[in-house]
Amino acid sequence: MRTTPERLAASLSRPAGGILRRVSVRIREAEPKDAEAIAGVHVRSWQAAYRGQLTDEYLDALSVEERLEQHRGALRTPGEHRTWVAVEDGRIVGFAVTGPSQDADADERTGELYAIYLEPDRFGSGIGKTLSDHAIRDLHERGFRTATLWVLETNTGARRFYEREGWSTDGLTTSERVDCEMRPTVRYRTSLG
Repeated sequence: MRTTPERLAASLSRPAGGILRRVSVRIREAEPKDAEAIAGVHVRSWQAAYRGQLTDEYLDALSVEERLEQHRGALRTPGEHRTWVAVEDGRIVGFAVTGPSQDADADERTGELYAIYLEPDRFGSGIGKTLSDHAIRDLHERGFRTATLWVLETNTGARRFYEREGWSTDGLTTSERVDCEMRPTVRYRTSLG
């Protein structure tokens, strides 16, 4: 297992009570035993972030058990994919998945940020930035020079986040089947140096 030795101070967090507190998060590579926690973050994040974009029936029916098998398989045989978890106070509060781009027009020097999700109560805490920075560093250290990601066109919160982090749309769009409908998705790209 590869872990990052540093403990990262993610940012200042403003909980519901309005009092600022320092948030300390550690990023490490996920292990198979993390699959259930990752699946839980995945479901809760979708239910919060996509509310109003996807139907309530679809979001309410998402289950940790269904996502669990997906994440167990990915962690058992990761291949070129890496899953990174953000751990705060011993609890997994976010994850990101990186690897080679799966886009048909990508060359071998193009990586991809396949996923980045946080617990809803950690949205806006700075942990997403810390996790994103780590994912980008991972791709760069693996020799990728460009990275892409896909986001639902309607996901304005995520799009603003990526744009703040230096990602730009590159003009490519497609559709992804979600909630029994084809949903437009937009590709973002960033240079890794």
